Amino acid sequence: MPSLFKRRADAAETVDTEPAEPAEATEADEAATRPRAYTEKKGKATPKRSEAQKRAKEAPPADRKEAARRLRDRQRAERAEARQKMAAGDDRYLPARDRGPEKALARKVVDSRRNIGSYFLIAALVILIGTSQSMPPLVRTVAQVLWFALAFLFVLDSVLLCRKVRKAMKAKMPKAAVRWGSMYMYVVMRSITFRKLRLPSPQVKIGEPL
Repeated sequence: MPSLFKRRADAAETVDTEPAEPAEATEADEAATRPRAYTEKKGKATPKRSEAQKRAKEAPPADRKEAARRLRDRQRAERAEARQKMAAGDDRYLPARDRGPEKALARKVVDSRRNIGSYFLIAALVILIGTSQSMPPLVRTVAQVLWFALAFLFVLDSVLLCRKVRKAMKAKMPKAAVRWGSMYMYVVMRSITFRKLRLPSPQVKIGEPL
């Protein structure tokens, strides 16, 4: 009798322990049938390649020569970015004389019109050649007349430019504290500079309304 009870108890223990194996096998089968790109629903999303590259650290330089080369490349890239931002009129990269919304508006006024000052240097050079002693008297006389005419037109155009800048400033920035003497000098000097050489670069086309 004891052996009979013992066999029954062993059979009951066997029955109780057998169901765990199919559960483990089911989980293994599900893991095997999942695709390679499978992501758990509650897990974190897989990071993008660009994000992973940003987080990746640059390998240390092998020697001093490599470190110096990297430093030069980095400084060259920073200077190129600074020039680009300066040309675009970014205040963070502009010198003190070009900063501020008032100066930005003044530059737009200058760049939106044709200025006598833009041709002043070329015309002055031609007239200077015409007034040299090697030229005939008639040519020198004509060159002198042209010089006075050019100077008069330049002064007149500069006065009109300054009035236009003041009018635009009063209309768009009536509360701005502007030192008009330095502002007039600023716009006149910009009008003398060739358009392609102006910094910051012109942000408006000629004739474009402000």
